[in-house]
Amino acid sequence: MDANDPREQAAGGWTQFGDTPPSVGGFPRKEPVGPALPPPPPPSSLKPVFALSRKAIAGLALAAVTALGASALGGGAVGAYLAGADRPAPVATASVASPAFRTVADQLTVAEVAAKVQPSVVMIQGQSAEGSGVVLSEDGLILTNNHVVDGQGGALTVKFNDGRTAKAKVVGTDPATDLAVIRAEGVSGLAKATLGDSDQLKVGDDVLAVGSPLGLDGTVTAGIVSALDRTVTAGDGGGGQQFPWGQQQQQQQSRTTTLGGMIQTDAAINPGNSGGALVNAAGELIGINSAVSAQGVNLGFAIPVNTAKQVSEQLISKGKVSHAFLGVSVTDATGDVPGALIRQVTEGSPAAKAGLKQGDLITRIGNTPVAGGDTVVGQVRGFTVGQQVRITYLRDGKENVVTATMQEQK
Repeated sequence: MDANDPREQAAGGWTQFGDTPPSVGGFPRKEPVGPALPPPPPPSSLKPVFALSRKAIAGLALAAVTALGASALGGGAVGAYLAGADRPAPVATASVASPAFRTVADQLTVAEVAAKVQPSVVMIQGQSAEGSGVVLSEDGLILTNNHVVDGQGGALTVKFNDGRTAKAKVVGTDPATDLAVIRAEGVSGLAKATLGDSDQLKVGDDVLAVGSPLGLDGTVTAGIVSALDRTVTAGDGGGGQQFPWGQQQQQQQSRTTTLGGMIQTDAAINPGNSGGALVNAAGELIGINSAVSAQGVNLGFAIPVNTAKQVSEQLISKGKVSHAFLGVSVTDATGDVPGALIRQVTEGSPAAKAGLKQGDLITRIGNTPVAGGDTVVGQVRGFTVGQQVRITYLRDGKENVVTATMQEQK
């Protein structure tokens, strides 16, 4: 795998957790409070390929009705069980106000944050799919995912929070970071998003995800930052574009994208949320919602706004993005020490100038521990040309540290 070339990874276990996915855990209870849960399914031997959260338009209406019906039935069954359970009589309580998002400078309720952000988030509709976007300028520049606009033939329509619609054209796309900028035509006075600083995020911070899951524009879900600096391989898993409820459309070639530095959140992200906003407690944009686990629950991932900002600025000014180049081909380590094994070093590359050689085992790049080859791929995509990066590696059993200066990929 080339650190600058997206490529599907070989099987070998969960990137973040080793060969075995995390098991369900919780506090013990003296008595059961509901029906016994079925045992968890056996762990998969394949690395997870997270589904891109763009929504396919065709054939979803009936499935959505069916899913909603199943959800209502499940809720009724649980309600009936609880109603018949042996428990104390309910005690009247005072109504509870909307929970507060607390930050150093602000104390806003969830409702206040949602009201602040919703006007700057739009629905994007194409020929065969739809997603979400975030307004960058009053005159119609909108940030979204590349996979939302890819393959739509330029036939894009934007629906704004106030119900207005406008045609849109692509300004520029960057498949390597899965970002794109489009421009809505004939509009002015739009409510643009306030950009935050994703480098200031901490695990446990409150966040809201805003977008158009399953065509339900203006949807808001709440959660926290579950983890930071995740490396995610997102795409169709090799069997065609991944659709909701397991439907697939066969394509001639599987497409995957490895992204580093991703924000993990438990705020619900569903098909159609792609390109939408992940915001902090002050209503500032801190991420672009992009991928979700099709196998887990509440495992969503967003591209950090600091990455999105520098990519979108280049797309707006030049129509393309200059990417950093390290110059190594890597594969997953097979021994007891996790890392990325260098298979080849490009002559004259930043890696060669830093002294890296074939057979070296990269264990850390920048501040990020390397779990495998995809970690190096994802991290390099987040670097900028001219950036100096510390690389820790093992050679002949000894740890070494070098600094590589990123060059522009030609």
